[in-house]
Amino acid sequence: MKRLMLVWLSALPLVFGGVAAAQDKYPSKPVKIVVPYAPGGATDITARIFGEHMKNSLGQPFVVENKPGAFGILGIEEMARAKPDGYTLFIGNVSTNAITPILFQKKFNINFERDVVSVTRMAIYPSFIITTTTGFDVKNVKELQEQAKKNPGKVRYTSAGVGSFPHFDMEVFSRRMGTDMVHIPNKTGAAGMINDLVVGDAQVAVLNSASSAAMIKAGKLRPIAVIAEQRLKEYPDVPTLAEAGFPNVGTLHWQSMFAPAQTPKPVLETIFKAVQDAAKVPALQEAFAKQLVSVRPSDSLADAASWHKNELNTWRKTTSEVKIDLTD
Repeated sequence: MKRLMLVWLSALPLVFGGVAAAQDKYPSKPVKIVVPYAPGGATDITARIFGEHMKNSLGQPFVVENKPGAFGILGIEEMARAKPDGYTLFIGNVSTNAITPILFQKKFNINFERDVVSVTRMAIYPSFIITTTTGFDVKNVKELQEQAKKNPGKVRYTSAGVGSFPHFDMEVFSRRMGTDMVHIPNKTGAAGMINDLVVGDAQVAVLNSASSAAMIKAGKLRPIAVIAEQRLKEYPDVPTLAEAGFPNVGTLHWQSMFAPAQTPKPVLETIFKAVQDAAKVPALQEAFAKQLVSVRPSDSLADAASWHKNELNTWRKTTSEVKIDLTD
């Protein structure tokens, strides 16, 4: 009997070790992806397409939670304060995760650079300088410039909120054109911007190609220039902004994944690999190609961290050189 007891006791580490290993396997339950905008915009599209294919890879649902507001701060803080176990992630963009931490640092209740870690860049979206067709007959950049010069303070541009990259891009563009346009911020992202344009509350914006495609096709919006390295084959008659006479204006619109900073590295590696694997799936590539989007994950966790640090440094310089009104 004593010998049996010893055998049983000696087996306990194997039994409970096996249970612990099973419990520790990531992911063993659904993963939440916080998106700082309403449904329908580029960030939401990125989260849902990647989430679907990461589910196929890792066997657990990736559930999108839309949490718009406060320049992305609400969503970032929810993610950063979550238990650092890989079950709360965040997908943001150049506005929320490069500009907001610099311009609105004092509005945070966390230390962004200490509490948030970059997991991987995911995609690059080309953007249009786009105009409404509702009571605004402008067909190219030259006509926009002429219209805005003839009517100072009358042409209105919308953006995804004060301090967003579309705000910066349009402000720089307006100054380079020598015009005085009025900013109409919309905190709900692309969906709200499109509504502003379609109903005629605003006449022009920087808007990504994925979000605007349906309204372009419907004739409600008109792209007059593209912010990209070259013309889009789907829009061969739309010049790049550089070709239209404004080189070095406009931001390449990236989407990227972030996690709480104390998330264990093995968990981050699992998430990173799932994004890499998803990026190689033909169905995902086809889905993004339809949106004219380039899928560009980082090469490694270290590459993601270095790249994001460079983005923050770039926008520190930009925001110090291009002063905008933050009280809109």
